[in-house]
Order: sequence, then C-alpha cells, then structure tokens
Amino acid sequence: MSPLFRRSAPRERLVTLIRKPGCHLCDDAQVVVEKVCGDLGVPWEGKDITQDARLHDQYWEQIPVVLVDGKQHTFWRVNEERLRKALTD
Repeated sequence: MSPLFRRSAPRERLVTLIRKPGCHLCDDAQVVVEKVCGDLGVPWEGKDITQDARLHDQYWEQIPVVLVDGKQHTFWRVNEERLRKALTD
C-alpha cells in the first residue's frame, strides 16, 4: 500500500487533573474532564497536591491544573470546548 494511504496509529493521550480535597473549582474541573474524556475515550488520572510535595510546590497557586500529555493545558477553570479541541487536534 502506498504510504499516502496508510493511516498512522492513533496517538495515546492522557489527561491529568491536579487537585486537592475540598476545592470546589477542582470538583467543577473534574466534571468537565470526566465528560470530555468519557466522550472521546481518553484516559484521565487525578493527582492530589496534598500527597505529592513536588506537585504542591509547582502548582499550589493554580489548582485545579489540567495537563494534556504531561504539558500544562489550563488552570483554575476548564473550558470543555478548548479541552476537547486539544484532545482531537
């Protein structure tokens, strides 16, 4: 088959939500992450800054923080359309 017609393998994606307990913005962000990732079949994970000193030092002023494939995508408020676009581009 010609290389022009070969499809590349789908890229594995991972969304990480960095949060802390009792954070209402974190709860709101999780709802959006769960919806978008569920719709697109993208795995996601949650990380708690109170359990990881490195994450606490790096992100404590910005939580919730969303990483896409390990790179910061957004913080504080998660926009559903923007996250969906980042995962489908």
